[in-house]
Amino acid sequence: MKRRNLIILILASTTALSALALAASARDVPKVATGFVANVVCTETFASGLDPARVFAETMSAMPGTGLISWALDYRVDRVRKDVTVTLFSLGRSHAVYRGEGLGCYLDHGGAVADISVPVSDAKAALLPDIAGPSIVAPQTPQLAAALDRAFAEPDKSTPRHTRAIVVMKEARVVAERYADGIGIDTPLLGFSATKSVISALAGILVRKGALKLHEPVPIAAWQGADDPRRAITLDHLIRHTAGLKLGSSLQASLASALEPVNRMKFMESDMAAYAESMPLESAPGAAWNYHDGNTVILSHVIRQASGGSASKMMRFARQELFDPLGMRNVALEFDASGNAEGSSQMLASARDWARFGQLYLDDGVVGGKRILPEGWARYSASPTPNAWVGQGAGFWTNLGDSFGASYRAERGWPRDAYFAKGTIGQYVIIVPSERLVIVRLGRSPNWPPEADGVFDLVRDVVGATGSKGKLAGAN
Repeated sequence: MKRRNLIILILASTTALSALALAASARDVPKVATGFVANVVCTETFASGLDPARVFAETMSAMPGTGLISWALDYRVDRVRKDVTVTLFSLGRSHAVYRGEGLGCYLDHGGAVADISVPVSDAKAALLPDIAGPSIVAPQTPQLAAALDRAFAEPDKSTPRHTRAIVVMKEARVVAERYADGIGIDTPLLGFSATKSVISALAGILVRKGALKLHEPVPIAAWQGADDPRRAITLDHLIRHTAGLKLGSSLQASLASALEPVNRMKFMESDMAAYAESMPLESAPGAAWNYHDGNTVILSHVIRQASGGSASKMMRFARQELFDPLGMRNVALEFDASGNAEGSSQMLASARDWARFGQLYLDDGVVGGKRILPEGWARYSASPTPNAWVGQGAGFWTNLGDSFGASYRAERGWPRDAYFAKGTIGQYVIIVPSERLVIVRLGRSPNWPPEADGVFDLVRDVVGATGSKGKLAGAN
């Protein structure tokens, strides 16, 4: 009983919200915490093939505040049923179930579960030439080798980087890659919010096809009342996180963030899209920037409806229109129990497949002579969103513009034209058009301080090692 009271006290002290709001939100914290752990452990155990103890330890070490409760979390992996159950004393319990290859896991809240089929990947459909052979590509110069050595080093044991994979691609060919133990070129790895960039690409494909309009209101049934101000929300608003819905923020990965309504959506609701779409506005559409996962969950719902109306048809669309042409064969996209794509954070792909995705943007949305994304979509994706102080574009983060984030990265060696897909606790797909570079870095690193994951050094080292004008520094 004393432990239970202690954990309630610890959880209640993680925010400075008013007492009434805290009491209402704190009830969700144990369920949110166990839901997050269950989902990640299930996904990376059964979809990535990693050791669950490693997944748990590395993930907890990357998230500030979780050390307060990690000792109280108990996870059970059933390899026969392929599920994971996580409990936090008697305060919270979550159950994640592996759906199958290409689909990862979902959180089972006890209700009906949508049936989803995944089409077989068509290897013949690949339009992107091979980016590397079947073996790991050793760094082609000593400078690149030194860059990867530094990226995989652990200079501060108190904030371990847990770098899992790095792929450096120059002129559409891998020139260096390295993987942590137990991870290889075909291992699908969770991208967290880098998934948002893939969902924005799927939206772009539908814009190219004429099925969606970028600057016209999205067809959400719950918003169609004559006096509903949410009717004004457009595809661009969802992609740029300016829709204005009152869901809190998804900028932080910490124990305190469990209090945000958006995390109730992710870890307590069977129908994430319906929950997000039920939220009122806190600002007029387009008036303010607020980064949260609800925007992309709704965007995923819009894409599902525009690509046939079911999860299976959305998966077929994603494979045929994006993954197969790029040769992305080690991909899984997760859906909630109701069949909504969890497009805010739950896609896995091998590091090479993430690099293939980056190459599509480096080539302005064209692969093998075929246009996949609308003309100018890459430029649109990198264009800065007003008032996005971290430096966000449309579905990507960007160094263009005068935001604090863009300037901070440029001061630490990132090229000004770089833009990137970013997932929490250390996931990056970085595109540098001026250097014809794609850099993928995946791991389990704290978000704070910003230097903790070593990516500032990695980008600066790789740009220096590969030179400019398409030649590797030091190469003959």
